[in-house]
Formats: sequence, C-alpha cells, structure tokens
Amino acid sequence: MTRNKLIELVVEALKANGGKSTIVQVSKFIWDHYEQDLRESGDVFYTWQYEIRWAAKKLRDKGIMKSVELSKKGIWELS
Repeated sequence: MTRNKLIELVVEALKANGGKSTIVQVSKFIWDHYEQDLRESGDVFYTWQYEIRWAAKKLRDKGIMKSVELSKKGIWELS
C-alpha cells in the first residue's frame, strides 16, 4: 500500500457512496475492503488515516474533489 494507492482508494470509496462521504465513511470503506493490504503495508498501517487526508488534498488540488469551500462541512465530495 502506498500513498498513491490511497488516492485511488479515496476515489473508490467516494464513488461507492454516491460521490460524497464523511471521512469516517471513507475510512470504514477502506478498512472493510482493504484491511489485509493495510496490515501488510509496513509503516503505512500506522499512518493511513492521516494519509487519506493527504490524498483528499491532492484530489482537491487536481479538481477531482470539490474544495472545502464548495462542500458541506465534514463532507468529501467528487467534482
């Protein structure tokens, strides 16, 4: 599991939830579908919840996710 893979998983989680989710929903989706990958990922296992926040920032920078100003508080949303 890498940081870049987590970017893909955030998008996957958002798509699975109709294009928008809370961070808790995104985290649950990733854990439910990729727990074993996370457990085998070395240090990422201890930082993955931080890393998905980094992934969200990258997705916002690329215009794939809406900016925090355009989404309701606490909601991550695809553009």
